[in-house]
Amino acid sequence: MASAVGVGRFVYTPILPSMSAALGISKSGAGFIASANFLGYLVGALLAATPFVPGSRRTWLVIALAVSAVTTGAMGVAFTVTAFMILRFVGGVASAFGLVFSSALVLDRLARAQRAELSAVHFGGVGTGIALSAILVAALGAREVDWRTLWLASGALALLGCIAVATLVPDAAEPPRPATTVPRRTGRLTSVAVAYGLFGFGYVITATFLVAIVRESARVRPFEPAVWVVVGVAAIPSVAVWTWAGRRIGHARAFAAASMLEAAGVVASVLWVAPAGILLAATLLGGTFMGLTALGLIQGRELAASDPRRTLAIMTAAFGLGQMLGPACAGVLFDVTGTFVTASLGAAAALVVSALLSVAPLRTAA
Repeated sequence: MASAVGVGRFVYTPILPSMSAALGISKSGAGFIASANFLGYLVGALLAATPFVPGSRRTWLVIALAVSAVTTGAMGVAFTVTAFMILRFVGGVASAFGLVFSSALVLDRLARAQRAELSAVHFGGVGTGIALSAILVAALGAREVDWRTLWLASGALALLGCIAVATLVPDAAEPPRPATTVPRRTGRLTSVAVAYGLFGFGYVITATFLVAIVRESARVRPFEPAVWVVVGVAAIPSVAVWTWAGRRIGHARAFAAASMLEAAGVVASVLWVAPAGILLAATLLGGTFMGLTALGLIQGRELAASDPRRTLAIMTAAFGLGQMLGPACAGVLFDVTGTFVTASLGAAAALVVSALLSVAPLRTAA
């Protein structure tokens, strides 16, 4: 998770300002590059969730981590927006395969060991990868290293994760796959899936452009090296915190609460552009987005009769569509308005609607 998602998927954010400045990439171009990665993630997640991918899960995991590392490093030798989009698309497919197959391996083994509570450690790897890559980019940036070297170094960091997994994770016999059945409570699944898609749209604009927002303001620019580290550190315990909250108050209510907090962070990122506001935005983003991801998937599993793949594919499609549209829309709006305010307020509104939809089935049932 740290290598495929934390580095492979999210290192684009801290490198983007230097890359855009050096190449003159517009915000809409930057948004399209990000959206290509999220389209790849959508395609990869849906493909990995089907029964048509042969071979062992460990083999696919190692391949995915290797491809993620190579495409990440190759960003440092590409020259055109088209090449960047192709690399990020392939990297997105690899990130999705890494997430699906690592989760399948880890969660199955934790279930057999009756240690399901340790799943939060697995998902916390995303925050660890974000924090490590942010520290790497900040340290090299302090030495005035160019953006190409930042990509190459990030690819090397991801490759270390691939080597670690190939060395430390043993292969094992595949568990039998239950027959696919239709999901239960279709009406509620629709509400939950739409809420999950709106969350994908709502979080991703800040997740893509937060460091760019910081760089554009002289008042908070000194915090640029730290802001993405804060996101990563806040993300590490977030799954454990929000799944605990889900057990206490219900997963739907916990999802709604996290969505509202994230909406506050998104608003702060553009309306409170001061040290406290930017650090609050980074903390709320990191402290909620992986927790929301886990809570959404938990709700999806609860709505599946036996084999959850079809339900999780529906959830993944909704989420992937939302996060694919977000950066492209934000980039185009920035080129028109010269600010991320309009896009970010729209994202915050999407998160509020997501919260309402999450609990709407509960109010109907009551």
